[in-house]
Amino acid sequence: MHRPRIGIPLSLDDRGRWRAERTYHYIDRSYADAIDRAGGVALHLPIQSDVAGLVDAIDGLLLPGGDDFPSDAPLAPEIEALLDLVPAAQLAFDRMLFDAACARGLPVLGICYGMQLMAIAAGGLLDAHLPSQRPDAGPHKLAPDARHPIAIVPGSRLAAIAGASSLPVNSLHHQGVRTPGRGQRIAARSADGVIEAIEAIDADPQAKTATPFRLGVQWHPEKQRDAFADRLFAAFVDAARGTER
Repeated sequence: MHRPRIGIPLSLDDRGRWRAERTYHYIDRSYADAIDRAGGVALHLPIQSDVAGLVDAIDGLLLPGGDDFPSDAPLAPEIEALLDLVPAAQLAFDRMLFDAACARGLPVLGICYGMQLMAIAAGGLLDAHLPSQRPDAGPHKLAPDARHPIAIVPGSRLAAIAGASSLPVNSLHHQGVRTPGRGQRIAARSADGVIEAIEAIDADPQAKTATPFRLGVQWHPEKQRDAFADRLFAAFVDAARGTER
């Protein structure tokens, strides 16, 4: 069986964090490892001009974790200082990739930053710093091996993948989706109400075409290495296999 090609954009360091006076692309290899285990071929996508050509060469798009989004509301200076903003060039590239993938009908899996990008690209809103904008929420930036439960919406695509109504996930974020965008619905929440997953819905309830696989999760399944994570990546790669030429 042919292995579908999954494009993964790289993160950009344009501030000399890796080495002064140099600009680097980088990414955690666990994303490519997860795609490989699920039966796909991971293709890293550095920032470049021909976005349409890149999207024409892949069967699915994985939007990985990344840096912070700017706030759409004023923040106290000490909170603003906590934001490690995504470089403008990377954000523009990632948004163009997402738009082009949607136009082609490719499956999309967004993880953490990737889910948040999916929301704002469709007109959704974010909380730029959950501890200050959602003081009622529990902690969401936990130790790497810590877990908290999520409640999965019955009848959602995520529920079909999970095979359960509640499962534990890791939590490594301080930003979150406040409201999904157009054509998206909430697929899971944590116990404090913070949105943990979003997915595409059909604009026309009578549509005879299948709902596109566009699923965003706030946790990091590539680091979780459990049966739920395996099912999630397998479902994504299976959907990409259906788009192969």
